[in-house]
Amino acid sequence: MEEKNNKNNSKINRRDFFKLAGAGTFASAAALYGCSGKNNRSDSESAALGEIPTDKMVYRTNPTTGDRVSLLGYGCMRWPTRKRADGNGDEVDQEAVNELIDYAIAHGVNYFDTSPVYVQGWSEKSTGIALKRHPREKFLIATKLSNFSNYTRENSIAMYRKSFEDLQVDYIDYYLLHSVGNGGIKTFRARYIDNGMIDFLMEERKAGRIRNLGFSFHGTTDVFDEILAMHDRIHWDFVQIQLNYADWRHASGNNVNAEYLYGELVKRDIPAIIMEPLLGGRLSRLNDHLVARLKQHRPQESVASWAFRFAGSFPKVLTVLSGMTYMEHLQDNLRTYSPLDPCTEEELALLEDTAQVMLTYPIIPCNDCKYCMPCPYGLDIPAILLHYNRCVNEGNIPKSSRDENYREARRAFLIGYDRSVPKLRQASHCTGCDQCNPHCPQSIDIPKKLQEIDRFVENLKQERL
Repeated sequence: MEEKNNKNNSKINRRDFFKLAGAGTFASAAALYGCSGKNNRSDSESAALGEIPTDKMVYRTNPTTGDRVSLLGYGCMRWPTRKRADGNGDEVDQEAVNELIDYAIAHGVNYFDTSPVYVQGWSEKSTGIALKRHPREKFLIATKLSNFSNYTRENSIAMYRKSFEDLQVDYIDYYLLHSVGNGGIKTFRARYIDNGMIDFLMEERKAGRIRNLGFSFHGTTDVFDEILAMHDRIHWDFVQIQLNYADWRHASGNNVNAEYLYGELVKRDIPAIIMEPLLGGRLSRLNDHLVARLKQHRPQESVASWAFRFAGSFPKVLTVLSGMTYMEHLQDNLRTYSPLDPCTEEELALLEDTAQVMLTYPIIPCNDCKYCMPCPYGLDIPAILLHYNRCVNEGNIPKSSRDENYREARRAFLIGYDRSVPKLRQASHCTGCDQCNPHCPQSIDIPKKLQEIDRFVENLKQERL
């Protein structure tokens, strides 16, 4: 399917934009339901209604293998779960996974990305069960060598072979060294070079059990440059990077601006696979004023669709991953890419303005990847950070009891906190053991942030602000 090149000629009035979305202006009291923990209406429900076409998906061609890859890729990190029948914890809702995968394939999605560590270790098996019900030529499977803590050669090879067993395949289309860059180049060498794993994987590629070999990246520029410089020997078939309109020029922590990462891949003619197009959902949960600005330009389309259109507008992008837990999210993203209407220059400028305004909000850059979990002391770390971020977006982080909406904001934050996070899993139980920090792709100092949130909560409870 050829990409559409229709241009949206609507003009951007920068003065009106900053008047509407100016720093220091927050959501009205009418929007407090989000922070207070009540169920929000899904953003995708505002998307254009109507039948989703089954034959309009945009595909990109992999120059190495000739694969036709759907521009929308299914990220299998967030499969739906349900309570176990025996009441002992959760399990993957396999029926729901089957339904989502069936619907995705019927509407043109053929790229599925998983890992041995996703969904508490259940993702590969669940994904394999669902995909086994379809002809092998109907899907491309991507998984990873997620040897984060035990990277002996023996354990790494065992993890590699277990992926074939759980996915029920005899070859893997896209195999990644998982989240390289965390820990610096020394850790990369220990995980993949010193133990001989990169040579092992190159031999597996030569044997046809791996069709494309690449890596996913979170880290600093020097590490990215050094790993990319190995291209002459290893021949990276693709690289997975974090790319969205906020990280394009304003990446946080130790992450690198996506503009640089993408540019370096273009220079070497290496296809890019995109993760975090929504920044863990943050770009679908903008504050009211930024939402209004986007809706003014495309009133029938979801806020999330802007981020997906941005990521898909770059020609060297092979596929854009989305962790779609619910059918409405899948349907919204299918609409966006069936077919893609690329961002115009004016829309790119609007999204850059949006990213700059977002910088004025003290958001914690948590993408809800859950790499920090499980916490040995039972904290629900992502839920704590995400509740705080929701309240930032909605203006429910009072700085002083003299704030105009202090009472409403205080109540919304505290009630929402108790509803979102059980008391025994709240920030007050953090011991500062630091086991979470090395695993965070966004380089958040998690214990420090949890302690700050706990102090804020106590100050709200005691009305000491």
